[in-house]
Amino acid sequence: MASPRTVTIVALSVALGLFFVFMGTIKLTPRLSKDAYSEMKRAYKSYVRALPLLKKMGINSILLRKSIGALEVACGIVMTLVPGRPKDVANFFLLLLVLAVLFFHQLVGDPLKRYAHALVFGILLTCRLLIARKPEDRSSEKKALPESAEEQLSLYEKAPQGKVKVS
Repeated sequence: MASPRTVTIVALSVALGLFFVFMGTIKLTPRLSKDAYSEMKRAYKSYVRALPLLKKMGINSILLRKSIGALEVACGIVMTLVPGRPKDVANFFLLLLVLAVLFFHQLVGDPLKRYAHALVFGILLTCRLLIARKPEDRSSEKKALPESAEEQLSLYEKAPQGKVKVS
């Protein structure tokens, strides 16, 4: 049976992956929701207006929106379907992307209700990454330390003469 840690990682990976595939698709095409797509277009125009440096670099709102949407879809697919280390890499890229989006929202002065989802999913991405990177607990494989004085004394008596067993 799978450990609770494994179940948690898989559940978070699939849920987060599907969410980012959905959100990236909304940024790329109006097929899922015309209203959400229009709102994304408007929001990204305000982000580019608030950061003149992007304009100087030749990045317009369409390029920014489509590149972020494509990255979200690609990383979301990896998070959902690809096993192993690539999930962690995709998780890291999505976390950086969420931080950038939070920066954009703060820059244009959006109210909390406009970016609360980004905060929540940023926290979930952070939790998933921390859980995935934490080494497995191997306490069941380690020998139990003697708990009582009698157990410690019996270990001492079993040690070869002239040598003290230190545990």
